[in-house]
Amino acid sequence: MSRIGRAPITIPAGVEVKVDEHNHITVTGPKGTLERTLVPQIKVDVDAGVIHVSRPDDTKENRSLHGLTRTLVDNMVIGVTNGFEKKLEINGVGYRASKEGKNLVMNLGFSHQVIVPETDGIQIDVPDANHIVIKGIDKQKVGQFAAEVRGKRPPEPYKGKGIKYDYEVIRRKEGKTGAK
Repeated sequence: MSRIGRAPITIPAGVEVKVDEHNHITVTGPKGTLERTLVPQIKVDVDAGVIHVSRPDDTKENRSLHGLTRTLVDNMVIGVTNGFEKKLEINGVGYRASKEGKNLVMNLGFSHQVIVPETDGIQIDVPDANHIVIKGIDKQKVGQFAAEVRGKRPPEPYKGKGIKYDYEVIRRKEGKTGAK
């Protein structure tokens, strides 16, 4: 039995969970509503403020989907109550970010500014010129958007210039003069 899959999910106050007959789950909370259609093999039961995820048998596919389904449902519950956020740092001389309306405008050493518009379900905050905070209720959308922003100028290993996650450690390389 999957250790992750068999763990029950407690539903916090103010959160409503509905499961249709086609395994379509809707989670509504104070921050918004999330919907997802889950695989039909895995059964999701909601009773007395607790969500239980179960599988029909121990085939390899069902074992792998069991923990995944439970984690997806748990992330939906966490998203509508607390939300998710990713923090990015910008390093480099002249590299900076600002927010103009609903657009993230970044100077990243190119001859032009890089402009990234907010998408629905995503909020961008720029507390200062070297930090970007991406918030939302859908963990997958927040992570994908943060990866796309980071991809505009990934950190390079020689000086560490570029956009990186706040927890990311850049392994530095020695330049060609240091090899002698």
